[in-house]
Amino acid sequence: MASRKVPVSTDTRSPSSEGGSASAAPTPPPDRAAAAFFDVDNTLMQGASIYWFARGLAARNYVTTSDLLRFAWQQLRFRVLATEHVGDMSQVKEAALAFVEGWQVEEVERLAEEIFDELMAPRIWAGARRLAQGHLDAGQRVWLVSAAPVEIGRVIAARLGLTGAIGTVAEVVDGAYTGRLVGDLMHGPAKAEAVTRLAAAEGLDLSRCTAYSDSANDLPMLAAAGRGVAVNPDSALLREARRRGWEVRDFRTGRRAVKIAVPSTAAVGLVAGAVTAGLARHRRRSSVRT
Repeated sequence: MASRKVPVSTDTRSPSSEGGSASAAPTPPPDRAAAAFFDVDNTLMQGASIYWFARGLAARNYVTTSDLLRFAWQQLRFRVLATEHVGDMSQVKEAALAFVEGWQVEEVERLAEEIFDELMAPRIWAGARRLAQGHLDAGQRVWLVSAAPVEIGRVIAARLGLTGAIGTVAEVVDGAYTGRLVGDLMHGPAKAEAVTRLAAAEGLDLSRCTAYSDSANDLPMLAAAGRGVAVNPDSALLREARRRGWEVRDFRTGRRAVKIAVPSTAAVGLVAGAVTAGLARHRRRSSVRT
């Protein structure tokens, strides 16, 4: 069967947080059966949220510039090779949230809020923000779905006036992180499973819901919703969107933007490893001073 041509809507404006919520308007009646689910990295935000979080930690001397350069080089290598080196999932899972081991939840949330305001807010795609606002204006709820720690997702959702976030969950004991995960990394099929569970809990009709993503890794989530939308799609997702007749939105300027991080399990493990190393050094320096 021949692929259907799908028009690509392009917004050439730069990423912007647009200074908060839209102007006051009559509140629509809640549409409790419909909702929207947004991937974060390269869909709602230019680049990867965990990368910007690491950048914010570096500015506070928790990680070094060399840690960030090493991560950036690995990401460029992934893009050039156009492959996803998933590797040993058990190792990736162990690394994903190990950097917060021993940290108080309140401290991580505070840092996430500061770093969002400094580094992430200016990189929110204005077009993607309008898509989310359109669902809110229709009385629908909007959730973020990301492989990043759920605390980062919740901060982004709160700052943008969205309903909430689904993300990778770290185990907490007595208000501090243990460095272990609760469940799986929120990636690939895990996103679809989480969205399906949330829909059942919230009484949503998935056939009336919309899912947005930039990556073919999120095809299970896009397919689980009644309407899939490819936003700033990678080549594999663009091909699949055309095959399925999904809407395509592209908010990047000029030629395809080089993504700061590929939304992959390997990428999450790499950046977590860099942050882990940096925080370990920070802890050693702190212990010496005390």
